[in-house]
Amino acid sequence: MPDTSTTDPVAEAFEAERGRLRAVAYRMLGSHADAEDAVQEAWLRLSRQDTAAIHNLAGWLTTVVGRISLDVLRSRQAHPATSYDDRLPELVVTVDDGPAPEDDVALADSVGLALLVVLDSLGPSERLAFVLHDLFAVPFDEISRILGKSTAATKMLASRARRKVHTAQRPASGGREQRAVVQAFLAAARHGDFEGLLRVLDPEVRLTVETPDGVAVVLGATQVAARARLSAGTAPRGRAALVNGEPGIVSWHEDGTPLSVMAFTVAEGRIARIAVVIDPARLASMDLPGPV
Repeated sequence: MPDTSTTDPVAEAFEAERGRLRAVAYRMLGSHADAEDAVQEAWLRLSRQDTAAIHNLAGWLTTVVGRISLDVLRSRQAHPATSYDDRLPELVVTVDDGPAPEDDVALADSVGLALLVVLDSLGPSERLAFVLHDLFAVPFDEISRILGKSTAATKMLASRARRKVHTAQRPASGGREQRAVVQAFLAAARHGDFEGLLRVLDPEVRLTVETPDGVAVVLGATQVAARARLSAGTAPRGRAALVNGEPGIVSWHEDGTPLSVMAFTVAEGRIARIAVVIDPARLASMDLPGPV
């Protein structure tokens, strides 16, 4: 960490950029820990530079974080057995205290689980081109230097990534509507109401469950509804939460240890994705609100 206890102008300038750099790295890597490591590595590289030769510090740091993130993504791709993609993206869980006037804006501004899932499906170069240009307005000529490609090729990568993201992400419902759909799903699951489940599930819904033995995926409304109906009477009645800005539920065992985290992506009035974590080790590593 840079020492800001003195009036070092370089350290102060870096601290002013830290939040933005962390946001860039997180959208690239989908992990807060990896993002923090990337930002710290950028600081170490900056500390070894002749800063007088850097004319645009913000641009220089963005380029460095982009290159570090690209190396991490390529390493994951080259070593799939240990890839971060083998599990759900990192989940940030906060208490959902109920509807508030600013809810819809807060949800729209958050880095939703759905976007992270879609970004994970992109190749490293596509992801970097899309994230830097479309989310952070970095010019294509700067991105092309990071990728070692022409500007035209970089634009094509971003365009291809953009199509994939737009295809996979349908417009999200408002915060209140999201909650209502999720509550309808939970009520139908508790009562074993198969038809009620089908009414709130998108026909192509994707259920992803992270267990101690790995990740299990269930596709399609009929299969997901059948699985939910089997849990009738045992569906979690935990605390409402926001998981990466989307409606979710956190539940606990009787002894107060976490039982599960569920996150729902609602699109066009139906549940398009459900992510569930029941792996005790993963749950223990998460910063979860306490039981009510």
